[in-house]
Amino acid sequence: MTSTERFCAITVIAVVLLSGCGPAEQDASSPPAPTAAADARIRDERAPDEFRVKFETSQGEFVVAVHRDWAPHGADRFYTLVKNGYYDGCRFFRVLEEFVAQFGINGDPEVTARWREAAIPDDPVNTSNARGTITFATSGPNSRTTQVFINLVDNSRLDEMGFSPFGEVVEGMEVVDSLYSGYGEGAPEGIGPDQGRISEEGNQYLEQNYPKLDYIVKATIVETDGEIPPETNAENNTKDRD
Repeated sequence: MTSTERFCAITVIAVVLLSGCGPAEQDASSPPAPTAAADARIRDERAPDEFRVKFETSQGEFVVAVHRDWAPHGADRFYTLVKNGYYDGCRFFRVLEEFVAQFGINGDPEVTARWREAAIPDDPVNTSNARGTITFATSGPNSRTTQVFINLVDNSRLDEMGFSPFGEVVEGMEVVDSLYSGYGEGAPEGIGPDQGRISEEGNQYLEQNYPKLDYIVKATIVETDGEIPPETNAENNTKDRD
């Protein structure tokens, strides 16, 4: 199979590949719609019009520039998640060559459960899924929560499916390109990690069964419209405090 044929085959199942997954017993191709059971304490902050996030990973560092005018709801959710340390320790559990690098299921099942139903409204697609752009995964209309993916190639075919980029990698794309991709597609289509089991068992499941996965050490807001980032909002913090 040529690289072009492989890309086309992957794109056909893009909705499945990029969808957030529900409990393990759910069919990954049709995860449950978000309900009103979301943690009432979760309130997204309004993000700055422009801000940057530094990702320290097991492969090195990369920086994402977020543009709120591209996708306001997506930018606000991403800003809130980063500020509250949600992505720290997250594995890049789905890295598909010539497609995407996906992450966003927290290593602590309790934290994952807290955010699972906290879906945000869709944003219009204001910019294309070009190489290096970052976009929220979705399982259907108004279903975005915490999972995001970085486009490893020009995935403009995703535009018409409603995948709305909210930012772009501006430094360290070579680090993103180097993320471990040896496990391929996840269950049930492939032998890679099962999203349901990640949600239910956390990083323990991944460490035991997929030890080569790369991961985020820490994600930090390093610039907000040229100002020093504000302190983390404790109300939304995903980490327990004494």
